[in-house]
Amino acid sequence: MTLKIDFVSDVACPWCAVGLHSLQTALARVSAEIPVELHFQPFELNPAMPPEGEDTLQHLAKKYGMSLAQLAQARETLRQRGAEVGFTFGERPRIWNTFDAHRLLHWAALEGPPNSQRQLKLALLEAYHTHAQNPGAHDVLLRLTAQVGLDVERASGILASNEFSEAVRERERFWQQQGIHSVPAIVINDRHLISGGQPPEVFEQALRQIAAQG
Repeated sequence: MTLKIDFVSDVACPWCAVGLHSLQTALARVSAEIPVELHFQPFELNPAMPPEGEDTLQHLAKKYGMSLAQLAQARETLRQRGAEVGFTFGERPRIWNTFDAHRLLHWAALEGPPNSQRQLKLALLEAYHTHAQNPGAHDVLLRLTAQVGLDVERASGILASNEFSEAVRERERFWQQQGIHSVPAIVINDRHLISGGQPPEVFEQALRQIAAQG
């Protein structure tokens, strides 16, 4: 039985990078026994973020009421958890809008070769969280599109239009209506929810248990 995994997340979410790399470790451990289909679903932490973005520290302090000391501790925790699963966090001085990135991820799933959506997602997470590149900038998006072997001319046409905008918004609404209000949210077979950047062991145990249930 193939397990269907919906990974609901945002490119701007650092814990989504931790969660995805952790999940990939778990998937590698069970790959010989449990076939899976992994789908990336859109979620925007900051849907009203302007194109020029906002200063990260100011944004987080305002949004979560955290002090600079608390923010520094949170960054250190992320760095440690990222390192444990093979992901490197760099400095992220700004937060940007991610809607166009979600449009390209939607397109990659529909028209790209197998695994291209996952490759693009990984490239986006690294570009932003490791290298502080703007995942809303079209030049960045087109470079990453080429990097993972997708059609750059097609991607350019999508970015120049509103193509897939309504489809992405519909998916965002759907997952919110399912009760997803924080990410990462990992939904297995439309029934089982695992929240947050869990360790690989948590994902592995869940995958084995759900697969055993048939």
